[in-house]
Amino acid sequence: MRITDLQDLAAVARHLHEEKSRREAEEKAQREAAARREAERHLFSHAVGPITRLRERNLALPRRPLPPPLPVQHQLDEQRALQESISDDFDVSTLLDTDDQLSFRRPGIGVEVTQRLRAGHWSIQRQLDLHGLRVDEARLALGEFIRTAHKNGVRCVRVVHGKGLGSPGKSPVLKSRVQRWLVQKHEVLAFVQARPVDGGAGAMLVLLQPVGLRQR
Repeated sequence: MRITDLQDLAAVARHLHEEKSRREAEEKAQREAAARREAERHLFSHAVGPITRLRERNLALPRRPLPPPLPVQHQLDEQRALQESISDDFDVSTLLDTDDQLSFRRPGIGVEVTQRLRAGHWSIQRQLDLHGLRVDEARLALGEFIRTAHKNGVRCVRVVHGKGLGSPGKSPVLKSRVQRWLVQKHEVLAFVQARPVDGGAGAMLVLLQPVGLRQR
């Protein structure tokens, strides 16, 4: 800027004064803003006052998550229903085919079904071994096994009841009971004594109804 007279000099002086005033105002505003931020940062400590650090941390331990509830009553109800639905007093003798192996087939099921079952037409998909179980335990295990297998779409299962060689009198204690129990399960279409290769007189092959089919 070229100064040619006193008026120009006065204008320059006013401009410099205005610039100085503006810078001072900006710096003051920045200092005040910083002071407010600092005051806000220490607001809690100023309000509380002096503190004394505890020697012991005395921290509360977090609570461990509780395990999911077990449906104990539901399980007991299902076991009771299984016990009540499979009776030891059921007379099965009139329902068994009078062949040398006492096979069973529901009314309306042809004899060829038991013949094919005995011949291994259906592959064994599941097995239940009742060795070592008491009668009540075996009844519950069999009922749950048949129900679960049918629900999963299994068609053919093997139930091992043993030949009774280790029982008093060397008679198969569970064999007749298993026959009686199986007849009372609506999921069972037929059963036969297993072939020698599948367990012989110590096991049964059981054919289950297809899922969604329930005979009356």
